[in-house]
Amino acid sequence: MSKTTLTHLDSGGEANMVDVGDKAETVRSATAEGHVRMRPETLALILEGNAKKGDVIGTARLAGIMAAKQTSNLIPLCHPLMLTKVSVDITPDPALPGLRVEALAKLTGKTGVEMEALTAVSIACLTIYDMAKAADREMEIGGIQLVSKPGGRSGDYRRQGD
Repeated sequence: MSKTTLTHLDSGGEANMVDVGDKAETVRSATAEGHVRMRPETLALILEGNAKKGDVIGTARLAGIMAAKQTSNLIPLCHPLMLTKVSVDITPDPALPGLRVEALAKLTGKTGVEMEALTAVSIACLTIYDMAKAADREMEIGGIQLVSKPGGRSGDYRRQGD
């Protein structure tokens, strides 16, 4: 078994931004997911477009995209990236009940975009909560996780079924 090291620590154990200057630019992408569980009545209110603050799903989608572009301002050691694609898909799931959120971040660059995809999902979920909290303060945000990340130095990653 190989020794795992934390890439954001220098030889003295101090926080450190990783030097990616010598890495080749490649196409990189990452997909993340999460969900917001809520009462069935709250889901119906959102889907009917009757939430007091307006279009919950459209606003959350836009918030997630905007957040992905700000990841390096939010997470201390993330590199600022020139993203070429961010998509946020929000789908109702009556069995949850609630909304499932999936985000894709993509670029051609020297470092991965996992944090951008995870940030997009997190902020989209928080926006759903904010926009519907007047109707349901019991909502629960959960399941935020990386789903896949092809390529890069560490190779392909795909989350195995739970």
